[in-house]
Amino acid sequence: MPELPQSQTLHRGIRILELLAAAGSPQTIAEVGAGLGVHRSITYRLLRTLEDHRLVERDAGGRYWLGLGLTGLARGVRNDLQAAAGPRLNALAGELGMTAFLVVRAGDEAVTVVSVEPQDTAAHVTYRPGTRHPVDRGAPGVAMLIPEAPAASDRPELVAARETGWAVSFGEVLPGLRSVAAPVVGARAAIAVVYVDESADVERIGRALVDAAAKIAAGI
Repeated sequence: MPELPQSQTLHRGIRILELLAAAGSPQTIAEVGAGLGVHRSITYRLLRTLEDHRLVERDAGGRYWLGLGLTGLARGVRNDLQAAAGPRLNALAGELGMTAFLVVRAGDEAVTVVSVEPQDTAAHVTYRPGTRHPVDRGAPGVAMLIPEAPAASDRPELVAARETGWAVSFGEVLPGLRSVAAPVVGARAAIAVVYVDESADVERIGRALVDAAAKIAAGI
């Protein structure tokens, strides 16, 4: 059967949510429109519709950000995986003093679905749910490829990750940030931490992630 055409309006609405998640801060109508490549009036109508469904919110300055309605939708995504990962992510954030998060594979992308920030640090990196990047880039994406059969085209980072059991990246998703990740075997998912301290003990972090990931896999 021939491939059916997409709904352009739905596609644009979803792209707005993706753009806002990736931006990391509230965006103006002009900024959202530039990201979509459409006129301001079209952007405004799309944002108003999403706002009516509480999928985006508008601040006092008229800028838009992801809305609380997404929280309800997210509760239905891989509930078993999220339930098993939650306590482990909290423990990792407390033990390592770093933001810990759960990433799942969606096609060729790695998508963050849960993020836990440490409570007792003076400063830490914020990494929001909804963040996405190519699955062959960044520690979480590479970690999800570890269980797959090796191929001649594998990146050196993936080859190294298969030897240690965890993946490491620097600046591949967000400039200046470091990440370590381990796969949750059997779940097409990975857990990771993100940080800026170049003196951090990567082996300690990697082993902690591998141990936590194994416990999550066992609890699914």
